[in-house]
Amino acid sequence: MPKHIAIVEDDPDQRQNYSDAITKKGYHVDAYGSREEALAGLAESVPELVILDIILGDEVDAGFQICRELLIQSPTLPVIFLTERIDEIDKISGLRLGAWDYLPKPISLDYLAERISSLLRINEARSSTASERSGSTRSVGHLKLDQDALLVSWRGERIDLSGTEFRMLAKLVRAPGHAVSYETLMNATMQSLVTNNTINTHMRNIRKKFEKIDDQFSCIKSEYGFGYRWAQE
Repeated sequence: MPKHIAIVEDDPDQRQNYSDAITKKGYHVDAYGSREEALAGLAESVPELVILDIILGDEVDAGFQICRELLIQSPTLPVIFLTERIDEIDKISGLRLGAWDYLPKPISLDYLAERISSLLRINEARSSTASERSGSTRSVGHLKLDQDALLVSWRGERIDLSGTEFRMLAKLVRAPGHAVSYETLMNATMQSLVTNNTINTHMRNIRKKFEKIDDQFSCIKSEYGFGYRWAQE
C-alpha cells in the first residue's frame, strides 16, 4: 500500500505541483488549502508524513497551529515545514514545535521528494523490531544509539529525537569529553539556513527530552562561543 502523505498549502498552483510530483514517486497524497480543511481531513485519516506551509490565507501562523495539534495526537509524526518564511525566529519556532525539517521556498520538487523518502525511511526503521536492527547499536555510558534506526535510549528508556537531533547527538558523543564546534554540528543537521542560534535551539530541545525522563541529566555541556561537548558520567 502506498505511503500516505498530506500537503497543506493555500496556493492552488503550488499545491497541485507538490501533489503531482509526490504522487509520481508512488505516494498517496491528500492536499488541503486551509487550516480548517486540513484539520478536518487529518482527523479522519492520519498520514505518515505531513508537509505544512505556515501562512494559510489570512492566518499567518496557521501551519504552526496545525503542527501543534497534530503532534499532540501523534508525537512521532514526521512534519516538514515548507514556507517562504525563512527568518531565523520562524525556523526556531518550527523546530521547537517538533518539526523534523524546515525547508525554504522555492524548492526543487526532486529534492522535496528525496527529503520525504529519507524521513519515511527513518520512521520505518524506528518501527522495526530489535532483531532487524542488531549490530547497529553504540553505547556511551547509559546512552545507547541505534545508528540504522536513529533511535536513542537513556538508562533503558527510549527518547524520540528527530533525524536532525539524532545526527547532532551522534556527532557530540563520537568523542565524549571533547568539544564539538558549531560548524561540525551545523554540518550534521544537513539543513540550510543554520546558525549558532539554530544549533542552540536543537540542543535545548535534546536536553529537554533527556530531562523529561531523567531530571538529573547533565551530560550536554555548552562551550561558550565554540560549541558543545558530551560530558563523561
